[in-house]
Amino acid sequence: MIEKHIILEDIDPVVFYGVNNAHLQMLKSLFPQFRIMARDNVIRVLGDKEDMTRIEACIENMRKHVLKYNSISDEDVLDIIKGHKTKADAVKNVVVFSTSGKPIKARSANQQHLIDAFEKNDMIFAVGPAGTGKTYLSIALAVKALKEKNIKKIILSRPAVEAGEKLGFLPGDMKEKIDPYLQPLYDALEDMIPAARLQDMMDKRIIQIAPLAFMRGRTLNDAVVILDEAQNTTTAQIRMFLTRMGWNSKMIITGDLTQIDLPKTQKSGLKEAIEILSGIEDISVINLSQKDIVRHKLVTMIVNAYDAYDKGQQDDDPKYGKAFRREQKQQTIEKTGDTTEN
Repeated sequence: MIEKHIILEDIDPVVFYGVNNAHLQMLKSLFPQFRIMARDNVIRVLGDKEDMTRIEACIENMRKHVLKYNSISDEDVLDIIKGHKTKADAVKNVVVFSTSGKPIKARSANQQHLIDAFEKNDMIFAVGPAGTGKTYLSIALAVKALKEKNIKKIILSRPAVEAGEKLGFLPGDMKEKIDPYLQPLYDALEDMIPAARLQDMMDKRIIQIAPLAFMRGRTLNDAVVILDEAQNTTTAQIRMFLTRMGWNSKMIITGDLTQIDLPKTQKSGLKEAIEILSGIEDISVINLSQKDIVRHKLVTMIVNAYDAYDKGQQDDDPKYGKAFRREQKQQTIEKTGDTTEN
């Protein structure tokens, strides 16, 4: 008899073992000729040498399934041991699976363009209104690249710009003041990576989340680097960020040019960067629109309403401008005789 130690790398062993170790018990019942013991992320297998290769392969295929899909069921365990495809394998065009096993994939043509651009280019600008999935999908692409070992780390950043509230008045130390700005990035990661595994990866700096100001002086190699809310960067900030790019790295810069929180006198660095860099080989600009919004249906209506309102602030707009509104008002007066100011 021989003994093998199999290490469950890159996954949460609790998911692998199942509720009350159900999957481990299933392995024991399906391979009665082996003595199988587990502790933390190490499985000890004792048995004959000639059969050891098969059980090692089954455990490794189960580990890969958990790594890819963030879950595994009793049915999946049986399919893997029998050499069959699992139900999850039949789902097409998935970027990654959430921690609940839900497939994360493109839900619109422009979202698919973003995925395709990531495969072909090293720098992508993803610009569009709120709810178009640009940040969430970008993080999914980064998680996929990390799981497939195409990169060694994920770096996520945001400019710490106040949206009507002052940063200095927030309680706590610098980290506690900054964390609220980075919370949307944490939320997306927690949806794709089990909590224990995510914390371990952050402790080991495999996943890094930091304000934009902390990027200066770094060279970012072997990474997917995402700059979120880039519409709130200045020209100097985005120029500094883009020049951090190192070898075997990809950058995704996301933003919404309709939600700029910079002072009125300050030009958005994102807008300027797109004007300067579009057309350069290996840089792709993906424009998402209201049609790509995947949040609550009211989000689409809100975005459309604000677009119409913004157009209405332009005096020369033929459809929404002040001249048009004056004409509409005059027609109302002629019909009703009501001259009351609204």
